[in-house]
Amino acid sequence: MKRLFLLLLAGCLMTACSEKPAEPQVVAHRGYWKTEGSAQNSIASILNAGRIAAYGSEFDVNLTCDGALVVNHDFTYHGLKIYENTLADLRCDTLRLSNGEIIPTLDEYLEASKQYPEMKLVFELKSEGDPQYEAVALPACVEAITRMGVADRVEFISFSLSACKEFARLMPKNVVEYLGGEIAPAELQKMGITGIDYEYNVFYEHPEWIGEAHKLGMVVNTWTVNKEEDMRKLLELGVDQITTNEPELAQRVIKEFSGK
Repeated sequence: MKRLFLLLLAGCLMTACSEKPAEPQVVAHRGYWKTEGSAQNSIASILNAGRIAAYGSEFDVNLTCDGALVVNHDFTYHGLKIYENTLADLRCDTLRLSNGEIIPTLDEYLEASKQYPEMKLVFELKSEGDPQYEAVALPACVEAITRMGVADRVEFISFSLSACKEFARLMPKNVVEYLGGEIAPAELQKMGITGIDYEYNVFYEHPEWIGEAHKLGMVVNTWTVNKEEDMRKLLELGVDQITTNEPELAQRVIKEFSGK
């Protein structure tokens, strides 16, 4: 009986050792916009990310002065401060994205994403840590995500540590990743934050943070990685996800890397 147990244990260990780790994933930065007919944070960009089967599509959310949530990277749009203007101001006919679309609302963006239900929605709230702004914006974001029926697909990211902590409190089942780059994984975990999403040079300076995060069960993403040589270096270091403006290149590099 003892010999049989040892044989079974050995077999289990061999199987575990022979299994490949989960393949790293690609997140299209601001959607897949570096292609014909697309633009950053446009409806076309999220559909293009889905078309190439990206793991996730990253996008940026701002709050207007009349309480609307819009998808746009900067705090300004065509020189207008988003939080000082109404949705109608931003969607007038003279203001367009580079592909001719009007600035999308969050609802429109999430609705379009339903065409690719397997793709993750990497949701960045644009915030400078203003408590008054976040007190309005965060609950509005959570309400929209829940109402649109996409909560199980959302992964939150933010440069605002307070926003990350509040997303973790409001949506405890969702991945929340801090973008700032200056805090070690163990400190973030104490705050309830479940991932790090740091600029790639941070991981060149602190490669040990990747292993530390994994030991804590945290997700490791890195941004914005557009060169093949950097993609390969970061894969060697062990990142889980690469956020990039070149998602098809990253998919090819990961395929080659995983085939080693």
